[in-house]
Amino acid sequence: MEESIIRVIDIVPGTSVDGPGLRTSIYVAGCRHRCAGCHNPQTWDFSQGVEMTVSDIMEVIEENGFNVTLTGGDPLYSLPAITPLVIAVAKAGYTIWLYTGFTYSRLLELPGIEKILPYIEAIVDGPFEADKRDASLHFRGSSNQRIIDVKKSLASGEVVTFEY
Repeated sequence: MEESIIRVIDIVPGTSVDGPGLRTSIYVAGCRHRCAGCHNPQTWDFSQGVEMTVSDIMEVIEENGFNVTLTGGDPLYSLPAITPLVIAVAKAGYTIWLYTGFTYSRLLELPGIEKILPYIEAIVDGPFEADKRDASLHFRGSSNQRIIDVKKSLASGEVVTFEY
């Protein structure tokens, strides 16, 4: 079976801004949300970055031993490609946070999302809204964004958030 290829802008090990503790943040190329005031507009272009296999990325993750954050860009625009990575990361024992410009209700409609949700600890959802920017918020840029506890949300059928 051919290994999934993911276009990656950057991998940053040891960051503490994309979730609790030290994490390895993987910046996936491509985003169509194009939020005004986006912190990472260089990640919007789907052709930027380098192509990496799941094995390549797992090697970096395991070398550093930190939990993982998928960000970008918007990783959910590359859902078929990131699915094997999410499963591999979870099976290796790491927690996963995922940042997306999709709201939780909208991402539930994405074909294939059900394959990764059980493996994700938290989703930071919603587009960045410059008029709601709040530098005092932990792990998110604007007050409309939520840190969703995915397991509890799936179990209850309602959005359950983490408070940070």
